[in-house]
Amino acid sequence: MALEITRCESDADYEDWRRVRIAVIPYERTQSLDELRRGDTPDRLLLVAREDGAVVGHGLAALSDTAGGGTVIPRVLAEHRRKGVGTALLDRLTQHVVGLGTPVLRSGADDDGALAFAHRFGFEEVNREVEQTFRITGPIAVPPAPEGVEVVTEQERPGLWAAAYERFGREALAGFAVDTPLDVNPSRWATTWLADPQFLALHDGEVVGCAGLDRDADTPIRAENGLTAVRGDWRGRGLAVHLKMRALAWAADHGVEEVYTWTQDGNAAMRALNTRLGYATTRTGIQLARRLAD
Repeated sequence: MALEITRCESDADYEDWRRVRIAVIPYERTQSLDELRRGDTPDRLLLVAREDGAVVGHGLAALSDTAGGGTVIPRVLAEHRRKGVGTALLDRLTQHVVGLGTPVLRSGADDDGALAFAHRFGFEEVNREVEQTFRITGPIAVPPAPEGVEVVTEQERPGLWAAAYERFGREALAGFAVDTPLDVNPSRWATTWLADPQFLALHDGEVVGCAGLDRDADTPIRAENGLTAVRGDWRGRGLAVHLKMRALAWAADHGVEEVYTWTQDGNAAMRALNTRLGYATTRTGIQLARRLAD
């Protein structure tokens, strides 16, 4: 059979790309067509692999949020694996990242098959993260916010999130427990890192904490937590708990039954907070990297 790998251009291509992701990792939300379109940047490449016109896999390559890294993600439908499709996709994605001039390839694996594939091509583990899931079975009680704090959403007050990048965002990003610091520019912060709804805690007009949700358009009873963070001088006052529970209450009020989040293995404080609030650990993800010089 003839394998054809093409760049996503039409809406039909993007929907085929979405279909592969939903099939391969059904436990995570997949961006909608509109979200994928809005995320188009010169550095990002989305591919669809077809055999005799039938979709068999897809790929993604782009600059990583990790400094000096380029992300490569090949995925192949289960019934079409071990036929060279993943290797062909990885080759195209790697070529794209080489063209971006980054020294490190980064990827991830959530199962033994994906991990074995990555090891064949020289990828090694650099970080781990755990998925924690909260099941909603009734109304959510929200404890009061600390005195002097007002909580609004970015959707109600557009522009607060982008404006918070320098004073709040940089600190929040620096707190990630990863092998290499994150390198997120203001544009990516204002778009890719923005959840809907995005709850923002304000004190004297400045953002001092955040928590958000992204609902799964394909499975509306499920949502993913966005970034939850509190500025250093506001920690230990119950603000993180208030924001997390506020997001969960919004989910309960909008028919969501399951909220999940990914937390770095080294972020013991957030993992402990999630556990205390009732999140259960449901799976582990492995972050991988390989230097292009190798």
